[in-house]
This record gives sequence, C-alpha cells and structure tokens, in this order.
Amino acid sequence: MKIKIKKLHPNAVIPKYMHQGDAGMDLYAVSVEIKNKYVEYKTGLSFEIPENYVMLVFPRSSITDKDLIMKNCVGVLDSGFRGELKLRFKKEGEDIYNAGERIAQILILPYPNIEFEESEKLSEGSRGQNGLGSTGLK
Repeated sequence: MKIKIKKLHPNAVIPKYMHQGDAGMDLYAVSVEIKNKYVEYKTGLSFEIPENYVMLVFPRSSITDKDLIMKNCVGVLDSGFRGELKLRFKKEGEDIYNAGERIAQILILPYPNIEFEESEKLSEGSRGQNGLGSTGLK
C-alpha cells in the first residue's frame, strides 16, 4: 500500500520499518518546543491517509527511559487531516527526546464503517456483565 507523504521541513525523516516483521514505523522529531510542563515535537511531515484508514500514533518502548508521558496515549490521524503531525508529551523531569531522535511509532490500519442498531436485548457473552478484574487474572 502506498501513502502520500509531504516533507514540510528539510530534516524530516520518512517513516520506515526498522526490522522485517515490525508492525510500526518510527517517527522522528525535527524540532522540540518546551511549553511549561509540556514538550511538543514536530515531525515535519503531513500525510494523505486514504478514506476508511486511520494512522495510530503510539509511544515507543524507549519512552520508559524518558521523563515523558504522551498526553493522549494514542494519537489518531484521520483521513481528512492534512496538517503537520505533532506530538505532545507531559514533561515529568529533565530527560526528554531531542530533535533528530525517534519519538513515536505509527500504524496505518483499515477500519469498518460502523452503524449502531439500538436493541432492548443483547446476546449473552462469556463474561456476562462482570467488569473490571472479572477475569480473575492478576
């Protein structure tokens, strides 16, 4: 599948898979802006995501070595958005990503067009109505 991408900054890096079989492609920062307790990263990229697809933006596992928390946990880039992809993290200390470093990973996935049908009754599920912690696994 080919996705159109536009470089908005000369140092922008086109995302790619680092290893055969990887699900996510790495995003790199072209700039870092510290705003009070937040750090905002620009990627210097905009995307043309096809209709009925979505780009999901996840923190990298290296985030555990940084004093950062991705503010929306998972970013959603819809097919109609054409602006620059930016990421915002809450700053919990001094150790942050720098410009030029990999800051997140993306997956582009299809999604169904959902239509809800209101019903007075639902089928029985294997877990019934049990909620948080109901699997008994700890």
